[in-house]
Amino acid sequence: MDRFRPQRIGSSHEAVLRSEWLVPGTAHDRTNLTRGYAIALAAAAILSTTAIFIRYLTQTYNLPALVLAFWRDGFVCLTLVPVLAWIRPRLLRVGRTHLPYLVGYGLLLATFNAMWTLSVALNGAAVATVLVYSSAGFTALLGRWILAEHLGWGKVLAVAVSLSGCVLVSGAFDAAAWRGNVVGIATGVLSGLGYAIYSLMGRSASQRGLNPWTTVLYTFAFATGFLALFNLLPGGLLPGAAAHPADFLWLGNAVAGWAVLLLLAAGPTVAGFGLYNVSLVHLPSSVANLVVSLEPVFTTVTAYFVFGERLSGIQLVGSAMILAGVAVLRVYEGWLENWTPSAAPVKTDTAEE
Repeated sequence: MDRFRPQRIGSSHEAVLRSEWLVPGTAHDRTNLTRGYAIALAAAAILSTTAIFIRYLTQTYNLPALVLAFWRDGFVCLTLVPVLAWIRPRLLRVGRTHLPYLVGYGLLLATFNAMWTLSVALNGAAVATVLVYSSAGFTALLGRWILAEHLGWGKVLAVAVSLSGCVLVSGAFDAAAWRGNVVGIATGVLSGLGYAIYSLMGRSASQRGLNPWTTVLYTFAFATGFLALFNLLPGGLLPGAAAHPADFLWLGNAVAGWAVLLLLAAGPTVAGFGLYNVSLVHLPSSVANLVVSLEPVFTTVTAYFVFGERLSGIQLVGSAMILAGVAVLRVYEGWLENWTPSAAPVKTDTAEE
C-alpha cells in the first residue's frame, strides 16, 4: 500500500521511522491505522460468534450438523446476491473458464464447512474454534508442498508450536480421549487442515484475477449443492447428515431457529469477512491477520458465559501455543518483508529518481 511506504523527508533516520512497520508519517496515516485496527477487531469479534450460533442450533434444536452447514451456505448466497446486484452487478458474472475451478473450490468449502460444523457440535464452540486455528501451521506446510513457498526457521517453529498446541487442546495425548471422542478429535484437526487448504485456494483465486466477492458467492453456491448431496448419501455414511430428505426442514415452523440460521449467514459469515476485507484497506495484511487471530479468545469468553464451557489448564496452555504459532508466523513474515531489498531506506537527496 502506497501510504505505508517510506516517504522522502528530511533525513534517512526519519525515513526509516516512517517505513511500513514503524511510525506512520502523518496524522492521516495514524487515523487510518486506528480505523484499521478497530475494523479488524470488530471482524474478529463478529467472526467469533460463528461457533456460538452453531452450538446454539445443535444444542437447542438438535439440528444435524450437515443440514446446518447446507442452510448456512445457502443463506450466504441468498444474502450476497441482492447485495452485489445492488452495489456492483458485474460481480455476479464469471467467465466460463473459471467455472471448473470454482466447482472444485466449492467442493473443498463444502468439506471444510461440514467438518467445522461437526467439530463444533462434538467439541464445543471454544475447543472447535481453537483447533481450526491450527490452520496456520498446516498452511505453512502446504504452501511449501503445493506452492513451493519458502519454509524458513520461523515457519518451522510456528508449525511445531501450533500443532503441539493442537494436541493439547484436543486431548490427543490421552488414549482415553481417542476411545471416547475419536470423531471429535479427527474432525477438529481436519477442520484446521481444511481451512488451510481453503486459504491457499483463496490465494490461487486472486492470482487468477477473480474478485474476492465473486469467489465467495460462487464457492458458497457450489458448496450448497455439494452439501445437499452429502446429506442425501444413502445409509447414513456421514455423521451429522440428514437421515431422510424431510430432515432438510428439520426446524419446521421454529421461526426463531430459522432466524438464527439467517443471522449466522448474514452476520459472522458475510459481515465478518466483509469487515476483514475493509480492514485490509487500512492495514498491512499480516497485521490484519494477526488481529483477527484473536477470534478464539472472543469465542472462548462468549462460550463460557453462554454455554458454561470451560477449558482445562492443559487446554488453555494449548490454546496459547496455537495463538503463539500464529503470532510467530506473522512476525516472521513481517521480518522477511523488512529485510527484502525493497525495504531499504530511500535516498534523501533532492534529485528525482
